[in-house]
Amino acid sequence: MLVTPAYAQAAGGAGGGDMFASFIPIILIFVIFYFFLIRPQQKKAKEHKNMVEALRRGDQVLTQGGIYGKVTKVKEGEEDLEVEIAKDVRIRVLRSAVGQVISKTEPAEG
Repeated sequence: MLVTPAYAQAAGGAGGGDMFASFIPIILIFVIFYFFLIRPQQKKAKEHKNMVEALRRGDQVLTQGGIYGKVTKVKEGEEDLEVEIAKDVRIRVLRSAVGQVISKTEPAEG
């Protein structure tokens, strides 16, 4: 005699309302993750993309590797640019490797 019939009948099955109520915490966790993790990450990626697209010759930049330099050559449609890190020392850097623009140059009036 493991389970009496009275206890077996009292347990019952889960109703439709109980099932929905059990999903509310999971939905709430997803909403919190979206607003605190996913959305700010997307916003930061969009800002970085706009910054990289706006790079032009003469801008002082800091790469993600920690190298300061001055942009000397930018070709439209290419993924890399040329950065001068010392007098007559130029390196090719991927646009996405630029972490920060230190100072922007003003566009030439013409």
